Amino acid sequence: MAEKKRLAGSPKPKVIPITMDATFFFERAVQSLDRHHYDKALKYFRRAAEYEPNNPVNHCNLAGILSEMGNYQESNRILQKIVDDIDPAMTECHFYMANNYANMDDFEQAERSIVTYLENDPDGHYLDEAEEMMELLAYELDRPARLTSIKSREGLFEHDKARSLLEEGKFSEAVRLLEEIIHKQPDFTAARNNLALAYYYMGQFEKSMATIRRVLELEPGNLHALCNLAIFYQHFGDEALLGELTALLCKMVPYHQDHVFKLATTMGILSQHEAAYRLFKRLLKAGEGVSEPCLFHYTAVAAYNIGRKEEAYRLWKQTEKLDPASEIPRFYMNQIKQTSLSGEPVRLSYHYHLPFEEQFKLIERSTEGIPDHMKRDPLVRSSFFWALRHGDKETKLQVIQALGLIADAEVEDALRAFLLLPDEDDYLKKVALFVLRSMDAGEPVHAVMNGKSTVIESAPWSPNLPVWKPNWQSVLETALRAMEKRYDIVEQHDLETLWVEFLSRMYPHEPKIGNIDGWAAALEYLTAKMHRREISYPEVAERYSISVSTARKYVKQIDEACGLKQKMQAIFPKLSSIETI
Repeated sequence: MAEKKRLAGSPKPKVIPITMDATFFFERAVQSLDRHHYDKALKYFRRAAEYEPNNPVNHCNLAGILSEMGNYQESNRILQKIVDDIDPAMTECHFYMANNYANMDDFEQAERSIVTYLENDPDGHYLDEAEEMMELLAYELDRPARLTSIKSREGLFEHDKARSLLEEGKFSEAVRLLEEIIHKQPDFTAARNNLALAYYYMGQFEKSMATIRRVLELEPGNLHALCNLAIFYQHFGDEALLGELTALLCKMVPYHQDHVFKLATTMGILSQHEAAYRLFKRLLKAGEGVSEPCLFHYTAVAAYNIGRKEEAYRLWKQTEKLDPASEIPRFYMNQIKQTSLSGEPVRLSYHYHLPFEEQFKLIERSTEGIPDHMKRDPLVRSSFFWALRHGDKETKLQVIQALGLIADAEVEDALRAFLLLPDEDDYLKKVALFVLRSMDAGEPVHAVMNGKSTVIESAPWSPNLPVWKPNWQSVLETALRAMEKRYDIVEQHDLETLWVEFLSRMYPHEPKIGNIDGWAAALEYLTAKMHRREISYPEVAERYSISVSTARKYVKQIDEACGLKQKMQAIFPKLSSIETI
């Protein structure tokens, strides 16, 4: 029987199912926006709204793209539908409508919308922008605005002042003011957001996290709070929660430029460089803030971090044109050249300031100490405060010296708080105490020394001396006055410590303080030796107008009491000899 032939089975088609839901169309809309295909973005946002008709965010996105395309009437129709039928709590829609009416030159209706927003929004997310619009409308209408009760203006002056303090790097002052505002207005989420940032800038991370969580309890969708929380998760290394929140942020399409900027900088800090690049480019193309050099810098960093090195270089050249006095764009352009030669890529910081190590190099090269612009830069100041709490011992020592050169009320607050930290090194605290006294800080100073709480008066820290005598102070002041321009704060502190140690070892037998200049010269000579600085007896004798033999005599007395020669030989054992002390 002949074998029957069988047809080969047709291969099963490989079909990849596509889930056509609101998320699918939302993502397509975002892709189209990135490519500036507004017609396609509009079509996809419409489909997203059709799939989830009760989700106000979809409708808000649709209104936003219509506004960008100049279809203000249709945008306002959708925004009105949101507050009338879908979510009356989205009071920001009134702000968006006011913008649309203003673009249509319908200033009367714009005023009604902005007043509605101000009267009903308890937090005032767009408070600053609304205030600017009110001024514009008053000018266009040639009359003051018709205002009744504006909830968002409660605490407005104080909040603006607190924001200015943050921008100036005066974090502790800002914290005090923001805490007062929140005590009076517990639901003022904008103030809470800024308080969380102030805590964060000061290195008080637990407080910053607790504050931002409270914002999100009051308003779960607050974009600024969500962005701040993501940065905090990154700092604490909470990868699981960070991943979830980052995925949520990546899906957001902010309507207002302020939110675009906040999300862009957050994406950069979270190393989501592609997303950051798209958002920064959107800001540049929108024409908002194009005169700000920092925006070009941020875009340049994002471009570099995704491999667009030539574009990054062009953007930094533009930054340099806008900010010719700044070292920042030149530093980063030089970084590009160096990495191109070495072939080793580096991830660059989005902050518009030099890296911490470069800041110290500038300070060391400067004969005037810290330049004024660095003293005022809040990011520089915050980096100092961070390092003071979270750096290693050497870094903290450098920071304390740098803060001594800034020497303002903010520094005083930071150093006083540092002295109260129970786990900090006592030597660092003594240097901080020396800086406070050199700043003429008010008394008393509370500190934890040797594990015990104590109150320190104006005299040097000398727990083994029952009194501090005026002639002892005169010796110290004479030496420090002569050393001020030539020795750093740590060396000056060590001179003071040496003098206190000598007097403590001699007590109750007090040395005869007849020749103040002679004792001061001996202290400088020994301090220079301890720090391996070039110095000679003739040099120090000439500086203090004493004889070489007088200088030798007092050096010998201090050395015999404190055993300095043995200490130095222990520190530098490889040296065959040390000049006779």
